Amino acid sequence: MHIPKLYREEDREIILGFLKQNNFPAIVTYDGERPVATHMPVEVVEDEHGGLTIYSHMSRANPQWKTFGAQEALLIFQGAHTYISPRWYDHVNVPTWNYMMVHIYGKVREIEGEALYSLLSRLVQNHEADTSYRLEGLPQDFVQKEMKGVFGFAVDVTRVDAGYKLSQNRNDQDHENIIHELNERVDDNSKQVANSMQARRKSAAD
Repeated sequence: MHIPKLYREEDREIILGFLKQNNFPAIVTYDGERPVATHMPVEVVEDEHGGLTIYSHMSRANPQWKTFGAQEALLIFQGAHTYISPRWYDHVNVPTWNYMMVHIYGKVREIEGEALYSLLSRLVQNHEADTSYRLEGLPQDFVQKEMKGVFGFAVDVTRVDAGYKLSQNRNDQDHENIIHELNERVDDNSKQVANSMQARRKSAAD
C-alpha cells in the first residue's frame, strides 16, 4: 500500500487496537489466474516476543484455502473513511478522502484438531461474552461434524503497513473546520473520522 510518510502510522499499540476493533478483514491471495479474496472474522494475537498472528477460518467449500501454500497473503483491515469537501478550506483546493487502513502480510498455515476447536470456541466467546452460549454447550458430535466443513488457519505476520490519512497536512483552522463539518453529518464514518482527527492532533500537540 502506498503511504506518504505524513500518513504512516507506526505506533504498535494504536495498530493493534485498530486490528482488534476492525476484525473483519479481507484475505487476498492469487489462484494462478487472478486475485481472490474472502472476508472473515479474525482473532489477533501478540506473543511475548512481539510477533503477531492472525487466526481465522473459512468454509472448505470456498476454494481459496487451496491457494495458500507457500505464497504470501494480504489481509486488508478497513476502518472509518469519508469524503472531505474542498469547500471546508480557507483556500482553493480539490476534494479528497480521509481514511484509516492497515494492510497485513504473512504466510498462512493450517490449524486443525484441538487448535481449531479452541479458535472457534474463543471466537464464539468473544462475541457471546454477555450470554451463556458456548461451543462447549452444544452437542459435541454436532460440533465435530460442522468442523469438518471448516478450514482453520493462522497467518504469521511478516509485515504491517498502516495508513491514517486524517488531514495531518492542514493548518489548525482548516483542521478544526473539517472536524466541525464532519460532526454535522449523521453517518458514523464521518463522526469516527472526526474523533480520530481530533485525538491525533491533540496527541501531536502534547
